[in-house]
Amino acid sequence: MPYTRINSRDNFIDYCLRRLGHPVIEINVDDEQIEDRVNDALQLFTEYAAEGSYKVFLPVEVTQDMVTRKSIDFDLDTTALPNADDILSILRVLPFDTSSGSTSFMDVKYQMRLNDLWGMGSGIGSSIASYEMMQQYMSLIDMKLTGHPQIQFKRESNTLQILGDFESGDLKVGDNLMIEMYVASNANNNGKLYDNLFLKEYATALIKEQWGANLIKFEGVTLPGGVQLNGRQIYEDAKQEIETIRQRIYNEYDTPPDFFVG
Repeated sequence: MPYTRINSRDNFIDYCLRRLGHPVIEINVDDEQIEDRVNDALQLFTEYAAEGSYKVFLPVEVTQDMVTRKSIDFDLDTTALPNADDILSILRVLPFDTSSGSTSFMDVKYQMRLNDLWGMGSGIGSSIASYEMMQQYMSLIDMKLTGHPQIQFKRESNTLQILGDFESGDLKVGDNLMIEMYVASNANNNGKLYDNLFLKEYATALIKEQWGANLIKFEGVTLPGGVQLNGRQIYEDAKQEIETIRQRIYNEYDTPPDFFVG
């Protein structure tokens, strides 16, 4: 039988229930409880797994409302994102100048780049390596003297607060910003997300835990035929599986930490 990919939420739930024994065994979990456990699995996956999010560079033009509020409300100010609630974190805000033709001839950056390019063209005292080092040096000077705006992102309200002296024109109407952020992979927009091996295992374990928690309330009850429900064993097994899977996501699925050398 050829491998069939899971590409929808309904197929995903059916798969998890089959792993638990359905339809041979009745899984005593309500539909709403299943939906909640799937949402829990998706939340942990998108926030901690490397495949659960992706980096986005979002260009934004500053409006008068942003200046008045001293913040950017992603629910109101931009439609560039499919869903503002999918924003997980914002790394930095980079101001950039789109008026490249207005650079002054006496600008120090212009003069240094002009000299570097002339040296590269003549082959005297310059090379690609020295040009690259000069660009890094200019970037360091710009970061130290100009710096980047300090920000504070409030995820619960999808609001990015930019800290600065607005009376002095730190943020003006018409300025252009580039916002670097991480956005959650939305399963509603990408059905392939449901076919992830970790997500299938984790959601199944969460549903199993809910199943055991439901059966614990009937512990000791003997069913017709002398069968007794052992909900506590199912619950404890599921707890152990969940702990093991969570350790796997930190060790195998999480984005490796960045290392700083200097």
